[in-house]
Amino acid sequence: MKYTASVNQLTQPLVQKLINNAAQYRLEIHTLANGCTIVDAGIEADGGLEAGRIITEICLGGMGSVTIAHSDYTDKWPVTINVHTSNPVLACLGSQYAGWSLAHEKYYALGSGPARAMATKLKAGDIVPVENLYQELDYRDTSDTTVLVIENDKIPPIEIIEKIATACKVAPEKLTIIVTPTSSIAGSVQVVGRVLEVAMHKAHELHFPLENILDGSGSAPLCPPHPDFVQAMGRTNDAILFAGKVHLLVKGSDADAEKLATELPSSTSKDYGKPFAKIFKEAKYDFFKIDGMLFSPASVIVTAVESGNSFRAGTLDNVLLNESFGN
Repeated sequence: MKYTASVNQLTQPLVQKLINNAAQYRLEIHTLANGCTIVDAGIEADGGLEAGRIITEICLGGMGSVTIAHSDYTDKWPVTINVHTSNPVLACLGSQYAGWSLAHEKYYALGSGPARAMATKLKAGDIVPVENLYQELDYRDTSDTTVLVIENDKIPPIEIIEKIATACKVAPEKLTIIVTPTSSIAGSVQVVGRVLEVAMHKAHELHFPLENILDGSGSAPLCPPHPDFVQAMGRTNDAILFAGKVHLLVKGSDADAEKLATELPSSTSKDYGKPFAKIFKEAKYDFFKIDGMLFSPASVIVTAVESGNSFRAGTLDNVLLNESFGN
């Protein structure tokens, strides 16, 4: 399937909305010496739920709708984020997935959002995407402006900013970087807002044909923020692992749809069964020691559109959710 929409062009109105209404959303805007625009969504700025909601739509490449509402599907945590996109492959994997590894000296962060689809590097004399995923998707975006979202509690050093601009082939003044600490309100929103994305990523890891995924939606409770990074990260992950719900509409056979539904939930992982902060600590804070199949929603529905049949698997776990969120 050929993807032609520009995630960078679609997100620019959302980026400008954040910048033009920074005071309303309790954000701080900085222009660096090289012209790059920094949107502080939780370092010195307070940020908030609405800022996080808009940032989540930016992460989705402007191809998804994100709402925040009250729901009673968990017993104690009513504030819920709802995510929907009719182009889940491009929105979630082509934009929202935090796949760009950025490092300089002691600074390390993962980048997500539209800039990923523009980033290239030289390899054996050829220009190729920074991430191999884009070769599989057969997608590369072009735009004269771009934006990257970084989950960190510090503004990236100028060396990383220059690297991003160079890889995207834009001048630094055409680059906006949104920084969202995990412990901030906006940061927690944009992480829990990945409830559909983690399902898409796991479907990809399970080798389900991406071209057969037509539509998708997801929801999860918003966790209370926590000032400690590990606890904050644990809560944002647990919101999805223990209470995330996803519905995918797919082409193909009932057997394939049922198999996907059965394999998607987080409870299929060998590491499932305790709050993520505890798992992370037991792994000595090494992500690579954690089963990659853990990162997925708690409950899924997969509908095979050609037969009209739906397949369900997984369940919500309020006990573990309450343990993680602090009762």
